[in-house]
Amino acid sequence: MSRQRQKKGRPVSGWVILDKPLGMGSTQAVAKIKWLYKAAKAGHAGTLDPLATGMLPVALGEATRTVPYVMDGEKTYRFAVTWGAETNTDDLEGEAVETSDNRPDETAIRNVMENYTGTILQVPPAYSAIKIDGERAYKLAREGETVEIEPREVEIHRFELIEIRNRDTAVFEVDCGKGTYVRALARDMGRDLGCFGHISELRRTAVEPFNEEDLVPLDALAELEGDLEALDEEVLATGIALESLPEIAISKDQAARLRSGNPVILRGRDAVAFAEEAVAVSGSDLVAIGQVDKGSFLPKRVFRVSAA
Repeated sequence: MSRQRQKKGRPVSGWVILDKPLGMGSTQAVAKIKWLYKAAKAGHAGTLDPLATGMLPVALGEATRTVPYVMDGEKTYRFAVTWGAETNTDDLEGEAVETSDNRPDETAIRNVMENYTGTILQVPPAYSAIKIDGERAYKLAREGETVEIEPREVEIHRFELIEIRNRDTAVFEVDCGKGTYVRALARDMGRDLGCFGHISELRRTAVEPFNEEDLVPLDALAELEGDLEALDEEVLATGIALESLPEIAISKDQAARLRSGNPVILRGRDAVAFAEEAVAVSGSDLVAIGQVDKGSFLPKRVFRVSAA
């Protein structure tokens, strides 16, 4: 007789929008949140390096099913670039591989920024999680291998110079699409300006659909350790991650069918006939993500009744 291992942890579901502190890795941060919430399941939407701070959306329970929709969202970063040295990691953690005594003025910086808006080609940093022949690029780089990564298209929606702190450092803010590496942005600007550069500060302030108002510091959550009711008040609804999808109201009977993996016919004068992707909701209950084809909702991902 086979034994099925019972999952440990609470079936809590939703999003905790963590303000990740400096020096902590994303995996470590998620483990801390999972432990505080005694959650059965947790994951995150978009890695932040230990040297970066700011928004790390942590998904609990059923919200882990919506992680891809947050990963695809626009992100906002505020970052400082220090001129005069390019490092092998493109940030403070690495060793200098190129140096220069040149320093750019404001006009030169603003002129070069024009090359980094819209759709651009970008080569990800050698120290990144990109896979090369099945191996992470950063692992190969740490082993001393030469890492060759093909350039890829990324979207820069907004790019602003916030301040020139001193002759060595400038502060920028950028809204960008999925797959953009801010470290590569600093590296490439430094090369174009003929002075080299690397990231010296990096903070993520938004990950669509979440914003700065949703941020919760880790210290504040840690102070609530053991008070699960108070901790749960900091959890945002799972469905917030799906706000970009059309919402389709269904009955309780239809919800039961969808949760069993069966399609349902959408009836009524205003019923949707076609949709590449949509979310089915019964009352305030998130039921399923799926496709609408010829008036039928076909479930792809289903949620338990407890999903908010």
